[in-house]
Amino acid sequence: MAYLRALGSYLPVRVVDNAELSARTGADAAWILEATGIRERRYAAPDETVATMGAKAARDCLAASDGSVGLILAATGTGERRFPGPAAEIAALLGMHEVPAIDLPIASAGALFGLALAADLCPRYANVLVVATEIMSRVIGSERETAILFGDGAGACLVSAENGFARIADSVLASDGAFAGALHLEHGSPLHMDGRTIILQAARKMPRAISQLLDRNRLKPDDIGTFLLHQANLNLITRVARALGQPEQKFFRNLDRYGNTSSASLLIAAAEWRRESGKMEAPLVLAAFGAGLHWGAVLLLPAF
Repeated sequence: MAYLRALGSYLPVRVVDNAELSARTGADAAWILEATGIRERRYAAPDETVATMGAKAARDCLAASDGSVGLILAATGTGERRFPGPAAEIAALLGMHEVPAIDLPIASAGALFGLALAADLCPRYANVLVVATEIMSRVIGSERETAILFGDGAGACLVSAENGFARIADSVLASDGAFAGALHLEHGSPLHMDGRTIILQAARKMPRAISQLLDRNRLKPDDIGTFLLHQANLNLITRVARALGQPEQKFFRNLDRYGNTSSASLLIAAAEWRRESGKMEAPLVLAAFGAGLHWGAVLLLPAF
């Protein structure tokens, strides 16, 4: 079995509100909030990197747990170089100099893929640390469509073969490279996003993955206590809720304060949900969609 043992997060200090983005992009601050559900987001300091932010989230996660880490999986779409990725550097910053560290260059859905892989790998490595860290503010360019959405941050979780507050019961993962051009980041160029294609694909594929996951575990959407999605924008969360026939109140949200932090958003949200909810008493579904295209869902059950 695999268990979710601990969660952690890190958010940069600098807060960028809609008024500041309005001055930069020409978009009305009230319109940004109405269109995205985002009031503010965080931007990394000049001396911060995806590795240093990831290490801070990892420390926050590990402070709530004990035991050694046997493997590190690090997800990011905004690494500062082609190679090496940040995984080995995060391990070094944590003092884990001989722990194997693997990079997952998967934007937005990276944390979900890392969590699912960790569940499969923890019987061999005992405790797997998953870190997702992004500095989106350095890649968004001047396009209004992307500039108003994204922020920076890092999240982490520890997956254990031994114990935890939730059992990782099942996962559904999928990819489709036919739409790779709709959301991509080339070296030396700003982020490109075909917003219409992405929202249409995400609004179809995420509910389908969630339904597939629930069906094969003989559960219905009504059985789920909380749906915890990648915090892309309010429009997408609303569409998924409607597709599943569920009230929006069951969908945890913190995007109003942090914006879309790409692969980091799922674990940042999970860490906040854990701090606010206390004991887990009902099934929980995590779901994400991102560049690739990659998407999927993970089912957590209370570990009684």
